[in-house]
Amino acid sequence: YPHFDSPSIFGAILDDKNGGRFQISAGPDGVRHKQSYWPSTNVLVTRFLLPDGIVELEDFMPAGLPSDSLEYHHIYRRVRCVRGAVRIWVACRPAFDYGRQVHETVIETNGARFKSDSLTLALSTTVPLSDDGQGGVSAEFALTEGESQTFVLGESSDGDGGPTPPSEESAEQLLRSTVKFWHNWLSGCTYHGRWRDQVHRSALALKLLTFEPTGAIIAAPTTSLPEVIGGVRNWDYRYTWMRDAAFTVYAFLRIGFRDEAAAFLGWLENYASKHARRNTHSPVMFTIEGDTHIPELTLDHWEGYRGSRP
Repeated sequence: YPHFDSPSIFGAILDDKNGGRFQISAGPDGVRHKQSYWPSTNVLVTRFLLPDGIVELEDFMPAGLPSDSLEYHHIYRRVRCVRGAVRIWVACRPAFDYGRQVHETVIETNGARFKSDSLTLALSTTVPLSDDGQGGVSAEFALTEGESQTFVLGESSDGDGGPTPPSEESAEQLLRSTVKFWHNWLSGCTYHGRWRDQVHRSALALKLLTFEPTGAIIAAPTTSLPEVIGGVRNWDYRYTWMRDAAFTVYAFLRIGFRDEAAAFLGWLENYASKHARRNTHSPVMFTIEGDTHIPELTLDHWEGYRGSRP
């Protein structure tokens, strides 16, 4: 955070104990739940199905905002009770710099701050939080039908006044504007064949791999998941791998998204070409800023996904 290739803060998939997590759940482990995307968007909806009620968790990052907007780079998590009455559990425990950097946790009036040497994060909410004694915070509360709570995570500084939870109205407005952004973007798709739903979902996933400030396209938003369980090919794909990017650009062009293809070509001209050495073979990968100097790092202090060290 805040960029694709920044060190992770929530990496529990690579180390359940030390990787960091931000978990919102309803009911005990193993409770029935379903996940889907809000139709034609990248808003993720998790529905918990319990004997006493139904809860929906909506995860999104506000889209279509100017880069100087206060909500830029923020993560919104809204949990609302659809039916009955349900208890909710929240745990937020970041692990800065792949869990190598210690931080201070400060609970404030409207949330909490997590302060490390390189980054300070603010968790904004009206729900009372408790220090979990392990660098994170936790909360437990009840929701009845029609009620909701919103949690917002974003970068913070000492002079920004502290965590500021959104009102129900502003959270709803941001969600609606984000849904509208994705609908408007997807309306540019020129494919209308029998696989329309699948093509739309693939296009939305590919759009999430684009880095708007430079036009770069990364190969994957995750890092260090193994090609073979227990193997050593556990690479970081949060970079522009030229082969993968070429396929993505081709896909964008085939279905009408010329702006994304043009932005990538602009990245090649403005960023990547400045770092590629002349009279040598073209590098296979670049950073999102176009750099080719990418030192390899092994995270030996993490157990890795199912024992496959990153």
